[in-house]
Amino acid sequence: MGEMRKFLTAALLPALLFSAPALAHPHVWVTAKEKILFGPGGKIVGFRHQWTFDEMYSAFATQGLGKDGKPPTREELAPLAQTNVESLKEFQYFTVAKTGPKYYEFGPPRDYELTADDKKIVTLRFTLPLKEPVSAKKPFVFMVYDPTYFVDFELAKDDPVTLENAPAGCSVSNMRPDPLSEPDTKKLNESFFSGLSPGTDFGVKLAPRSIVACP
Repeated sequence: MGEMRKFLTAALLPALLFSAPALAHPHVWVTAKEKILFGPGGKIVGFRHQWTFDEMYSAFATQGLGKDGKPPTREELAPLAQTNVESLKEFQYFTVAKTGPKYYEFGPPRDYELTADDKKIVTLRFTLPLKEPVSAKKPFVFMVYDPTYFVDFELAKDDPVTLENAPAGCSVSNMRPDPLSEPDTKKLNESFFSGLSPGTDFGVKLAPRSIVACP
């Protein structure tokens, strides 16, 4: 279990002790909005992640922060933003980018911040560059998910994935995952009792995927 998972587990343990088995896995819920960034030559150069966390995680993240009942400031949340982004490296930033069988690597994240809204719901934003620009003239697949399904990523309902500075004619299609089969659902329930994740790459079964195509 890596640093981020240790951090999240410690954060959520008191609440998990009272969770029902059906809700025991995943432990963190995230609503994602994504930008796919284009650069010179019409190539994809990276992504801008916007991840809004569930109430339970947000309550822990903002505990003891803020004044007079107001949500904490960006500056107060800056150390936590840095911890989260640095810890994400171990998990490849929960991001997959590929063309056919070829997977692409990422550079160091930048422009990261953690903010809290009026209800103290926290959102993590950061830019994740590709190590090398990638052409989208062949179908380019982009996914955000946790392979062990400890964290459940769900795309936002409105404009979940957008293209920034894309050449004319480029488009993105979002594909939602199929419902789990009965054996897979059983794995989730059993994970509550075993304390283990339901599989090495179980999360891909529930991962939405975006496909970018350019003329």
